[in-house]
Amino acid sequence: MNNFSLEQLPTAAHHTTEVLTQCFSFIDLTSLNATDTPAKIAAMMEKVNDFPKQFPALPNVAAVCVYPNLVPITRHTLRASEVKIAAVGAGFPFSQTFVEVKCAECSRTVDAGADEIDIVISLSAFLSNDYDTIQDEIAQIKKAIGKVHLKVILETGALIPEQIATASKLSIEAGADFIKTSTGKMEPAATPEAAWIMCQTIKNYFDRTGKKIGFKPAGGIITAQDAVIYYTIVKTVLGEAWLTPELFRLGASRLANNLLTEITGKPVTHF
Repeated sequence: MNNFSLEQLPTAAHHTTEVLTQCFSFIDLTSLNATDTPAKIAAMMEKVNDFPKQFPALPNVAAVCVYPNLVPITRHTLRASEVKIAAVGAGFPFSQTFVEVKCAECSRTVDAGADEIDIVISLSAFLSNDYDTIQDEIAQIKKAIGKVHLKVILETGALIPEQIATASKLSIEAGADFIKTSTGKMEPAATPEAAWIMCQTIKNYFDRTGKKIGFKPAGGIITAQDAVIYYTIVKTVLGEAWLTPELFRLGASRLANNLLTEITGKPVTHF
């Protein structure tokens, strides 16, 4: 398929318990609310810690994602060593601050215990066609966080398809380890069309360089069918090699219970 068509995706073939279980293992379990407190995040971590005991046949989530100031309580409370700690940074969700502040925030968040940093591309610079600033900021932030994985959010709901492709290329070439659709703070959030374009860009970069870049759709991914759609796009465009938490994540706050409900065949409210 050269052009994207949701109707042509073989989603029905992938709507199986095995695939839903894989999708669960790709989740970045996310809490990014103004009402988040240390106690709330600690309680969420205890649910992650308790998950293997409650669901011994299933993999745990890939990561948890929180605000920078809540990374210390997350690191203190999380005992599931296989689960990464991701944090948003660089003036999330609007990226409207100075690059020095962005770098300092991301660096301090890593020092506090984050394994991964999710930042938002500077839409102000991008929409002004100031691509040098985009790449310079991403490169500076990547340098500030060292070996920690950097996910760059494009906020695709604000972009047309051609801009999504351009933003993807700029971010990858500047040092992004992952490209991510959305913050979840703007509508539309993740869309299959945006995912298709981003995955095509990742494939083109891999074909040219041999380097694998990760992909993370986020925002509005709620149902099992939503997860299957993005799974199918990744498998169709990028192949089996990308169907791993190292290269594919699903950013979500409500998806986990819905997947567990369908996997187990009974209502689940664990998270």
